Amino acid sequence: MRFTILREEFLKGLSTANRAVGGKASPVASLVNLKIELNERGLFITGSNYNFTIRSFTPYSRGEKEIIRNYKEGCVLVTADLITNIIRKIESEEVMFEVIDSTNAVISNNRSEYNLQCVRADEYPDLDLEPDGTELSLTRQEFTSLVSQTAFAASLKEQRLILTALNLEASNGVLVATATDSARMARKELQIPQEINFVTNIPAKMMEEIARLVAESENVKISISDKKALFSYNGNVIATRLVAGEYPNTKNIIPHTIYHSLEVKSQDLIKTIERINILSVERENVVDLYADEEKVEITAKSSQIGYAAETLENYKYTGQPIKISFNSDYVLTAIKAMNCEEVVLEFIGEMKPFVIKNPQDDSVIQIVTPVRTYY
Repeated sequence: MRFTILREEFLKGLSTANRAVGGKASPVASLVNLKIELNERGLFITGSNYNFTIRSFTPYSRGEKEIIRNYKEGCVLVTADLITNIIRKIESEEVMFEVIDSTNAVISNNRSEYNLQCVRADEYPDLDLEPDGTELSLTRQEFTSLVSQTAFAASLKEQRLILTALNLEASNGVLVATATDSARMARKELQIPQEINFVTNIPAKMMEEIARLVAESENVKISISDKKALFSYNGNVIATRLVAGEYPNTKNIIPHTIYHSLEVKSQDLIKTIERINILSVERENVVDLYADEEKVEITAKSSQIGYAAETLENYKYTGQPIKISFNSDYVLTAIKAMNCEEVVLEFIGEMKPFVIKNPQDDSVIQIVTPVRTYY
């Protein structure tokens, strides 16, 4: 096996696949390696930790630009971090890669040469990267917004493993993504073809990683089966395990009756909370909001540091006066995720979950549970 390849293209393929490699803690020894395969289609590089697999693809050419030349097809395993770091450090437009006697990989350019021990490709586990089940195609913008506006609300704690997942439910022409850690919830809807139906739970952290990887693609093809979720873009393939179990019923969390409503410019609210947040450390980032038709004030106090208060200047409030305490990080993250000019906060009562939404886009909704405080 041998080939000469543009260094930047090789590094991109290696770095992409290496994001899935499990390192020394991998349950299978061979998974510390990348599988490098050159066939009639081009260069495929596979990395995996069993739960998450990425296979990157580099063609022989792209348009009139030649990427791979002077080649002989073959397949080999090379230590993932080692080869990725070598290609990152080499300073040349092209690099040569050649396998000698199936045990030695030579990486070179005009000035440098590295000889690495390698492993036969048949020692790599057989990974299922073929699409099956229900298939769906989304634009990159649809996919990234689906993930960025929801996945952050999933739990980071594995005591309730199902809450670490992003729940995807497709039915009646709508794809709904839901994430919750039981203290907050984020939900996003997309219109899809009417005939597509599935329910699945995918690790939220893996969905965030996939959203970063597809940033340069135009479309993402998704395949959902009862065993895995598969994502394909620009010839690359990503497979992820699913989270077993039944996702909590969150449909009834969204309130249908609203008694208090605050509409304000997103950046005004974000900057105010961030300034007040400086004094909320002792209370685990809890701040207080008081609102009536004449004043909206956000406050925080610390027995050791002091007290801070700031009023909003431009807002629209309807309803009786209300005072509510909340985790400022949850509210800030929710507002930033919606990426909108104005935001609406809707309240039922002082200890009831409240809604954060974009008045111009009803496809996304955020729910935050208030914090009980004692003075």
